[in-house]
Amino acid sequence: MNIEATGTDPYGSEAYKDLFRVIMSDIGKGILIDEARILLRPEVPLFIFSVMLKAEPDNKTISDAASLRKEGDNVFITISDERYAPDILSQLWKRYTRARVDQQTRFDIVIEGADTDEVADIEISSGEETKKEILGAVWRSMPEGIRVRFNQTDGRVLTIMATEEIVRPEMKEEARKVHEEMLAKAREAERHV
Repeated sequence: MNIEATGTDPYGSEAYKDLFRVIMSDIGKGILIDEARILLRPEVPLFIFSVMLKAEPDNKTISDAASLRKEGDNVFITISDERYAPDILSQLWKRYTRARVDQQTRFDIVIEGADTDEVADIEISSGEETKKEILGAVWRSMPEGIRVRFNQTDGRVLTIMATEEIVRPEMKEEARKVHEEMLAKAREAERHV
């Protein structure tokens, strides 16, 4: 994840850059981020965080993160993407109860009396939920007292502008400008894929 931090306080810019990286890593979303731009002007106060994701998050099903096979009345699951292991187990317990779900190893699960197609289609992660988690992490990166926010979301670019009291038109305009620059970078990157 490439992070650019600019502003009127060089020390603060570096500190927020490090804090942002740690928070995204802690929630396991750092791997989804291609680039982040942080603009800080604490004297105003004005904070703009713009995040370009590697791809727009979409809904994930069990079949996206695991292989499945049927043997008799049982469905065997082998998890191939460990990030989703807790979500897979949680959804299986909800649907089939703990009594029918046997976790044999960290990545191997057996479900008694289940249909393979039904199991494969169980949603384990929502694209909108991923965006909300990233936005929440950005908010946690901002200082206490910075409560007034203006958000923009387009595809894989999320931009949050925050200040203490009143959002002035020029603040929104600056946030829009940063957002448009990140969108242009995202479009340019897509052309080269």
